[in-house]
Amino acid sequence: MQDFESIFHNKILLVALIACFSAQGLKVIVELIRHGKINFRFLMSTGGMPSAHSALVGALATGVGLTLGWSSPDFAIASLFAVIVMYDAAGVRQAAGKQARILNQLLDEFLQDGHHLNEERLKELLGHTPFQVLVGLAWGVSVSVLALPAL
Repeated sequence: MQDFESIFHNKILLVALIACFSAQGLKVIVELIRHGKINFRFLMSTGGMPSAHSALVGALATGVGLTLGWSSPDFAIASLFAVIVMYDAAGVRQAAGKQARILNQLLDEFLQDGHHLNEERLKELLGHTPFQVLVGLAWGVSVSVLALPAL
């Protein structure tokens, strides 16, 4: 039980989670600025500005680098993990979102022709633009640099 409790004292983990959750919160603020209304759906959604996944892995890698050293094997692992997550967010998931948009358009046209389907629309906002990933990374690095010494 003592080992499980030590998870809550892991500063790197806490900073990474703070970066992730605060990035999710920023999505609500960004949408408020863009559309003039609060949409709490963005607290639990993927995609959007900034990338919470990128913030999480950016803060994680930065926290490992600051704590264990920039030449440590742990930092190398965290950095490569971050690159894979960010590549996926801007690449594979972005492409899946574009495919969902096209499939939804085809479904709309199919249904307009009088056909009936019991299928739901696909989620279109899955991935991120490279800029959203970069902003998420910058947010994560900043949170880690600022918050880690304070914990």
